Amino acid sequence: MKKLLVVAAAVSAMFAQAQTFPSKPISIVVPFSAGGPTDRVARDLAEALRKPLGGVSILIDNVAGAGSSIGTNKVAKAAPDGYTLLVAHIGMSTMPALYRNLPFKVESDFEYLGMINDVPMTLIGRPTLPAKNYKELVTWIGQNKGKINLGNAGLGAASHLCGLMFQTALQTDMTTVPYKGTAPAMTDLMGGQIDLMCDQTTNTTQQIEGKKVIAYAVTTAKPLTTPVLKDLPTLQSAGLKDFEVTIWHGLYAPKGTPAEVTAKINAALKVALKDPEFVKKQEALGAVVVSDKRIEPAEHKKFVAAEIAKWGPVIKAAGVYAD
Repeated sequence: MKKLLVVAAAVSAMFAQAQTFPSKPISIVVPFSAGGPTDRVARDLAEALRKPLGGVSILIDNVAGAGSSIGTNKVAKAAPDGYTLLVAHIGMSTMPALYRNLPFKVESDFEYLGMINDVPMTLIGRPTLPAKNYKELVTWIGQNKGKINLGNAGLGAASHLCGLMFQTALQTDMTTVPYKGTAPAMTDLMGGQIDLMCDQTTNTTQQIEGKKVIAYAVTTAKPLTTPVLKDLPTLQSAGLKDFEVTIWHGLYAPKGTPAEVTAKINAALKVALKDPEFVKKQEALGAVVVSDKRIEPAEHKKFVAAEIAKWGPVIKAAGVYAD
């Protein structure tokens, strides 16, 4: 009887908490360093979420390292009360294949709250590269085999996956240089310490517009319409058959977060994704705000499961693993 009373009290407290949610600041964990593309998406989203969540403060907590697994694990182990959330990208679907000892299970240790956006990628180079367009780049790569440094934001990052596919498509090897996040990789690219990088438009558009890097192509099946990127060829049209990489972002909570709380967050997310200012910011960076059924938690989870099935064989074929 005593045990039943304790359980009942716990359920009652959880229900009361859900009814008053949110009553304190919410933390959104970004499993990458500040200044990177996922960080930018999270900060824009936090701003758009405040109003539909009653004006609550939403703080960004950058927890970088181990290809996003450290920050992701922090959320997996956090109290399931809705006050610790995660904004993560395609890495959610690649970590299961990349890490032999992943401390969490992507498909069962999180509540899926809805997708945020789809983000194309761009192939860019240091500003001093002699190649000024994609055709010249291919020639330069052929002339400099064994000498080219290809940067990325770390094992399993979007830039890492895109770089793997690019090398495979060209049937050439480059020296891969991993960083702890996209921001330091971009800094070194602009400074000429590395030669190339494949990264999300949310992080490259401003650098391309400011002529701080050279843009060669986009990774989508069709050309982009964003003013800064509209004249770039697709890698498919440039001769790399079936080359298409689109990065996506989603919102998550720890497993066990009360249904009433996740429903409130999902409802707020739907409002945020229609916020004109948020949409404008995303479109300016070449990102497409999700408006399809993936905004629903069940469809979000279904989509990630399909992505895990897609990327697992690619990663295993490349022989890339981490402990």
